[in-house]
Amino acid sequence: MKKILSLTVPTALIASALIGSASATPRITAQSIIVNPVQTNVAVRVWVDRDPSGNVVPNYAPGERIHLYTSVDQDAYVYLFNVDPQGKVDLVLPNQLSGGQNFVKANTTKVFPDSRDNFTFDIAAPYGLNKVLALASTTPLNLDQIASFRSQQGGFATVNVQGQQQLAQALSIVVTPVAQNTWTSDTAYYNVVQGRPAQRPNPVQGYPVPTYPTQPIQGTYPWATQGQWSVYVDINTDSLARTHEQYANQLRSQGYRLVTIRQNGNHIRSEWQRGQQTALLEVKQQGGRYRVQIERDN
Repeated sequence: MKKILSLTVPTALIASALIGSASATPRITAQSIIVNPVQTNVAVRVWVDRDPSGNVVPNYAPGERIHLYTSVDQDAYVYLFNVDPQGKVDLVLPNQLSGGQNFVKANTTKVFPDSRDNFTFDIAAPYGLNKVLALASTTPLNLDQIASFRSQQGGFATVNVQGQQQLAQALSIVVTPVAQNTWTSDTAYYNVVQGRPAQRPNPVQGYPVPTYPTQPIQGTYPWATQGQWSVYVDINTDSLARTHEQYANQLRSQGYRLVTIRQNGNHIRSEWQRGQQTALLEVKQQGGRYRVQIERDN
């Protein structure tokens, strides 16, 4: 099954705020949708696979696939929304699929879709800016007035609000019953642009060529039986984040799950786990090439 993300350019920016007490009322903003104005006991991050730093707005072309990531520093319930500025709001998490539970342990990263899900998020036109809102709470929130699950929706909820402002206003009511310092939010952005889907990176001649199976097959990859393995990729063929994601998908197809991911300049480092086994994936820019290195327990 495929889930299509429909993306559009905003037609207007919202510059209003809810009327209420200064410290207890969530702020509605055009940029971040909803913000807790007080200091909280939990922090949340949300980002997309082409920007682990969360500091830029990456581009995607129709037909490409996207993964959403979120992490918290305390045990929390995370709610992910995809906002179409023309009025369509999708509740991405929670859902009723295999990887759709929204309780996230402290200092761990949840990726969606994950390796247990039998579908993908495929980018589709129209073109422009899209927003992903992560709302984290240390206690469960009641979204009954915002979304409802129906069997014909394929595991995803039907959202009852339309547009960014309605979503923000509805969420401000949802968080009212919980302690003000127990919830927080974060927003990620990406653009949909014209162009063909990016090609997988082409390894430089003389280095082993990895494969990209769609099903987990043991022994398929050159590094499948090696504790350490590396390859150099031509820097002109792809971006740093996209190169990392290609090899991350190989780890996922072998049953590894993402534990942590960090980017520092031209260096992405991610840690993975499969049962008691661990793996480390690093992608570094070295001159005109990316060096991809995988280290894992045997």
